[in-house]
Amino acid sequence: MEETDVIVLLQAQHGMIRDLFDEVERAPEERRGEAFSRLVRLLAVHETAEEEIVHPYARGRIDGGDAVVADRLAEEGEAKELLSQLDEAGPDAPDFLERLLVLRAAVEAHARSEERYEFPQLRARTTQAERRSMAAGVKAAEAMAPTHPHPGTESAAKNVLVGTPIAMMDRVRDVIRQVMGKNP
Repeated sequence: MEETDVIVLLQAQHGMIRDLFDEVERAPEERRGEAFSRLVRLLAVHETAEEEIVHPYARGRIDGGDAVVADRLAEEGEAKELLSQLDEAGPDAPDFLERLLVLRAAVEAHARSEERYEFPQLRARTTQAERRSMAAGVKAAEAMAPTHPHPGTESAAKNVLVGTPIAMMDRVRDVIRQVMGKNP
């Protein structure tokens, strides 16, 4: 898989996200928490990286970039809110699977919109070198991104301002949960 192109990288992550939703939905109750933790982490870091690297670039490069990015950020905000509620309630909540399906629908609609409205224009208006550079930026942003959703941080500026402290707190919380025998 050519993950040095940011669009290929993000589309591959969209596939991984769909697969993790499948895994969470099919997992027996006693193993659902582990799969859900991986889904939460991937969604949190994926969206943060898009907000920090891809959307600002798209805003200035694609036709109607401000409107396209504003729509994607609104979708991300909705999904982060749903994910945050699910993450708080945990996979043992009685309505977990129903709420997970609502989240999945929102996340998949968002991914389809990116793949339809943002990515093709980005591919057409960037060079291979620019897409490689963005892929490296996405990977770096993901390495420093929060591991849990934080609604209200759907912009590059907010992610840069609060992202690192939040990411550190998330990672500490993950370690504490792991030590205490709970899923991160």
